[in-house]
Amino acid sequence: MFNCDCCGECCRNISLSKIYSDLDRGDGVCKFLDEKTSLCTIYKNRPTKCNIDVMYELYFSKKLSKEEYYDLNYKSCQILKNMKSLK
Repeated sequence: MFNCDCCGECCRNISLSKIYSDLDRGDGVCKFLDEKTSLCTIYKNRPTKCNIDVMYELYFSKKLSKEEYYDLNYKSCQILKNMKSLK
């Protein structure tokens, strides 16, 4: 299972990917993000595209090892965190 630290940066930057445009509340932030807690308000019922483990099984398991897939996701997390520190 992907070890998310629940920083919320992925949900604060959904405008960086077109596949999340339906979740954008208009300012690049997911409409389901609770900004006080940095947690998803619909986590148990979140869209498949927001579930890293399910997405791996459905779309990436034949292309990457789970370790490679997680590593790419952790690297993306770090990029988003670094972007935040530059603001």
